[in-house]
Amino acid sequence: MASFTVVVGDPDSGSSYQLEAAEQDANRFIGKSIGEEVDGSAVGLDGYTLEITGGSDDAGRPLNPDVAGANLNEVLMEGRQVGYHPSRDGERRRITVRGSEVSDAVAQINAAIVDRGATAVDELLGEDDDADE
Repeated sequence: MASFTVVVGDPDSGSSYQLEAAEQDANRFIGKSIGEEVDGSAVGLDGYTLEITGGSDDAGRPLNPDVAGANLNEVLMEGRQVGYHPSRDGERRRITVRGSEVSDAVAQINAAIVDRGATAVDELLGEDDDADE
């Protein structure tokens, strides 16, 4: 069964939340690509909509939005891209990246909040209780 760590970024507050999605909830992410939207109830954010912005597999290789599918590919990269940051002008290098589609080989998914629900994120995740103590 697939299990993901989902890092949800809140663009309004600038904070991020590290959540787990396992079994049935993780299946909602499988087959989706970078840029697609997912229901936030998969990670406990009822009423929210999340947009997949990236991720990485268990070896740390990034999901690249320019590569189709879910398999590993060696891509000749030039200029600053996802997974490659050249040290000098004109440098090119062949880098192994994973495609933009989420599969069971993915360990972490990055997502951003697109549509908000009626309840605040901190209340849904129970983080308000920790601040009071």
